This record gives sequence, structure tokens and C-alpha cells, in this order.
Amino acid sequence: MDGILIIDKPAGITSHDVVSRVRRILGTKRVGHTGTLDPFATGVMVILVGKATRLAQFLDKDSKEYIAEVQFGTETDTGDRDGLRISDCGLRIEELIDRLQATDFEPVLANFRGEIMQTPPMYSAKKIEGKKLYELAREGKEVERKPNRIVISHLELIADKILDPKSSIRNLKVVCSAGTYIRTLAEDIGREIGVGAHLTALRRTGAGKFSIDRAVSIEQLKDLEDPKSALLPIEEAVTHLTRFDVAEERVEKTRSGLSTRVDDVDLKEGQFVRMTASDESLIAVGVYEAAENCIRPKVVLI
Repeated sequence: MDGILIIDKPAGITSHDVVSRVRRILGTKRVGHTGTLDPFATGVMVILVGKATRLAQFLDKDSKEYIAEVQFGTETDTGDRDGLRISDCGLRIEELIDRLQATDFEPVLANFRGEIMQTPPMYSAKKIEGKKLYELAREGKEVERKPNRIVISHLELIADKILDPKSSIRNLKVVCSAGTYIRTLAEDIGREIGVGAHLTALRRTGAGKFSIDRAVSIEQLKDLEDPKSALLPIEEAVTHLTRFDVAEERVEKTRSGLSTRVDDVDLKEGQFVRMTASDESLIAVGVYEAAENCIRPKVVLI
């Protein structure tokens, strides 16, 4: 059983829980994912099944798209609704709402678009010296974290998502590079305005080429007569890579890990390519080696 499954993760469970449930439903242990979501978050999780698990490295750096519900006026120790309140802007609710209504969000958000540096939060799965930051945070420890370079390619206030103009909650659409912490982004925007903020909801609506409209819930998957029918072809994991058609006589050699010499190809040193058979099935992901003018299989799907 091989393929890709797009799950609409529900709130209240971990990403590991999602993988465990998919394993039980599909009846296979060979299941992985390409990016975690916090327990309170919902939305797109790209699940890889069978041979597809070998292709995770070509998907985990994909950009992500989110709808973030941001509560302005307070901060929590985790940066989201599950944490303890650690600061308050000191404004009465009416004053806070007036401040938000008077704020021109566009120049504020403009400060966070493009390439920026972001410091990982203590409540994150990032490891320092082999230990996850959230484990240290739960012990009451705080350690120095180096900021990471991230890219926010799209950031906007979703005006039609403001259900109540007298609310201190705003919704943001974010498209960003992998490794971006939306909780930290919300906190930083709140601090820029001068009132603080934390997330009250987060929904991932896209991961790379996979959008929420292709997702199924865990319950829908469980209710299918044949859950395997929800799997997308394994080839969809690498359609963003340049295609190289392997000659019939080279197919088995490629599966054995042998390189194939190429001529007149527009490839760069170290570039990954998807190596396909005549029936368009994926044989391997290879890497171009300019010195030898060949494509060497890196990940063989056998």
C-alpha cells in the first residue's frame, strides 16, 4: 500500500495521534507525515504511506498556508489559547477595541512580509542539545535560541472574517516558508501594535501543492468502504521536480542504484529529478552529477 493521504486534522489531538489512527484504519505501520500541527490546530496534514515515506525529504520544506485567529490584548506562555496568561495590555476592553479599530494594519503587516528573522518559541518541538524546547519549558527553564531566517510571502487581514467589529479578535491569512511559527508571528504583530496577542485558533489550509479541499477527515477515512481509495498517487509527491524518462533497458539498472549517462539536458549540479518508466510510474528520485554527466539514483522506490 503506497500513496499520499491528505488529512484534515481535528483539534485536540497531536500529529502523532493522527498517524497512529491512520495506521489502524489502513492496517499498515509504514506511515509518516511531513509537518506537525499543534494539538489545538486543525487542517492539512500530508500523510505518506508505504514507499511514499521515503519521499518526505522532498515535501517537508514546502511552503504552508494558514488562517490564524488572533486574540489581541493578552499574551500566554505558549503563545496560544492553551497556555497561561502572562501579560495584559492594561486596557479596558472598550479601549482595546478602539485601539484595534484605529490601527492601520497594513503598514504593521508590511513589516513582517518577505524575509525576516524569527526566534523559535520555548513551547516548540525544536531541539537544542538533544532536548525538545517544550520539555525544557515545562521544567521552568528558558534557554537562548538562535533566530531562524523565514519567508512570509503573503500576510493579510481577512476583513470578512471579523464577525464582530467590537471584538478584539482578528483573522490573518499567512503563506510562509516551512519552519515558521505562527504563534510567534501573532505575538510579534501584537507587540508591534503595542497590545500583545496570542492565537485562539489556527487552521492550515495548504501545504505545498496540497490544499484543504483535497483533504478527508479521520472519520471520513474510517467510514470509507475501502480507505485505500483516499490515497493519492505516490508520484504527486515529486511532480515539482524535473522529469527524466528512463529508457526501458535502464529501468532495472536504475532500481539497482546504477547511474545513467545523459546528454543535452538542462540540469544543474546537484539538481533532483524524478526518474520515471515508460508507463509514467516513479522509479526513483535521482540527482544530476555534472562531472560525470549522469543522473544517480538517490531514493529508489522498491
